[in-house]
Amino acid sequence: MNKLPDFEIKPCGEISNEFLKINIVNFQDACQYIAKLPYRRNLDKNDLKTIFADNCGTCGTKHAILKKLAEENEFEGLKLMLGIFKMNAQNTVAVTETLKRYNLEFIPEAHNYLKFENEILDFTKRNSSASDFEDSLLLEIEMLSNQISHYKVEFHKEFLKKWLTENPEIEFNIERLWKIREKCIEDLSN
Repeated sequence: MNKLPDFEIKPCGEISNEFLKINIVNFQDACQYIAKLPYRRNLDKNDLKTIFADNCGTCGTKHAILKKLAEENEFEGLKLMLGIFKMNAQNTVAVTETLKRYNLEFIPEAHNYLKFENEILDFTKRNSSASDFEDSLLLEIEMLSNQISHYKVEFHKEFLKKWLTENPEIEFNIERLWKIREKCIEDLSN
């Protein structure tokens, strides 16, 4: 990550204050802290501070909190992205058995990450990298940090509905496909 931005965290908002409470004083250290947290769903992803209480996060909560931290500190140029990529056995090994069980080569998955100066920054896990999914991106949009809950889910479901329509050989309805997708997410948490 050649272009990882950095700035000093000031006591200028609730997210900034949470990082300062645990002696994290700059953005690069905040990114490292977030990447080291286990990948698990948060109890309330509408409250980004829950990351500190839950001691975990998802791609959505982890990147939204970093985006919010940048906003509070008036750091410009950092974008929160939503990418839909082909989640498959090559780029997401943990889902191999579930995809095989349902005879799917891949499933379109929504993934949040940051972009700075057109470079993808992924802090989902300690060793996450753009190369994990970049070549499999089907679509990418910028979003706001408060859109990681309802908006992201609805956007993802609409994409899956369209994908099912365009691929009639896949004989699942949206409800069944979403359950398969949820099993894949469970696989990632284990």
